[in-house]
Amino acid sequence: MSPIPHPDLAPIEITCAVLTVSDTRTVETDSSGREIQESLARSGHRIGLYRIIPDEPNQIQALLQEIGDRGDIDALILNGGTGIAPRDTTYDALVPLLEKTLPGFGEIFRYLSYTEIGSRAIASRAIAGSYRGVLVFSLPGSTNAVKLALEKLILPEIKHLVQQMKG
Repeated sequence: MSPIPHPDLAPIEITCAVLTVSDTRTVETDSSGREIQESLARSGHRIGLYRIIPDEPNQIQALLQEIGDRGDIDALILNGGTGIAPRDTTYDALVPLLEKTLPGFGEIFRYLSYTEIGSRAIASRAIAGSYRGVLVFSLPGSTNAVKLALEKLILPEIKHLVQQMKG
């Protein structure tokens, strides 16, 4: 059993953006994006933006910059484009823009994935960090990977991390 962090006592609602990066998914077929939205809502958080965009680095960066400019989004959760296939560019688009990274997120996510799927977990380039006051999580497009990240890492820590960023 893993240790439970101290509780975050302050009741705050986090406003989140959900971005699915995919060349083929639609609103109807985006089970990972739907899972993220439903999990956040069940946990008392608000969805301030949801989009599906193609795996194009310029579009990913433009949307991140748009979200940073808005000022009303606390956290962005992306799914898709974290592998090593030629069209997987989410990681490459985010890294130059992230102001701080949370290496432990990717490390622990890959470890947890390894316990579920074995050595294929090494192909994930899941990452987390911050951009202009927005907490950013980038996950694989697999619905099982999304559930794992949300349940084990994101939902238990999102309030704490957002509060830390806001000072």
